[in-house]
Amino acid sequence: MAWSTREIAELSGTTVKTVRYYHAIGLLDEPDRAPNGYNKRYEVRHLTRLLQIKRLTGLGLSLAQVAELGAVSGGDPSVFQEIDAELAAMVERIQGIRQELAALSRPGATPDVPATFHDVARPLRDNDRALLTIYAQLFTEESMSALRELLAANPHEALDEEFRDLPTDADEATRQALAERMAPFVGANGSVTMEPKAASPRQAEATRQAVGQALQALYSSAQLDVLRRAHALSSASGPVGEKSA
Repeated sequence: MAWSTREIAELSGTTVKTVRYYHAIGLLDEPDRAPNGYNKRYEVRHLTRLLQIKRLTGLGLSLAQVAELGAVSGGDPSVFQEIDAELAAMVERIQGIRQELAALSRPGATPDVPATFHDVARPLRDNDRALLTIYAQLFTEESMSALRELLAANPHEALDEEFRDLPTDADEATRQALAERMAPFVGANGSVTMEPKAASPRQAEATRQAVGQALQALYSSAQLDVLRRAHALSSASGPVGEKSA
């Protein structure tokens, strides 16, 4: 028994246009024709090939990859391994999206901070929230987890609020006094060490510059001055419990 183009298309769950396209690109052999020289006569081998193409493309293979595999079984299995890896990455991405959506669905959640920071973001100002978003892009998950734990513990709430409320025109004495109180908790003495995701020195430098630009844009000159002073004092005193020479 032989089938027409329309019949083979219906049997294989495709279209006449698709069958003709497979012929045009060499993916499906041309069948014999009826004695009238016009009607095509498709056989079981054509139906099998169409079903194979449908199965492989349904698994994610491109038509070019199907052509490379050929009509017989076997071939290079790496193409299937590559697609499986792509699907695994897609599943991981979708799971991450679902986790993010679940976090955003909780009462009090806000889209302006990374998902894992929703429950610790309440006391943060807009500039702090913006910096967290930038940090999540630039620094490792381990660094962000450590930062979240520090914010959750909130060990220096009053000091943090004083820094956030620092007037832009704060005088020298006010800045120095605040820097001295902050010094024990910055740098190597008590703050989180942020490790960049950067895989090369060039990327590490780009991260450093991006953080610098973000700080300049998000915090006042008085706040930045206090941070510089606090870091200088922290470096001069050494680790907690160690006296400088």
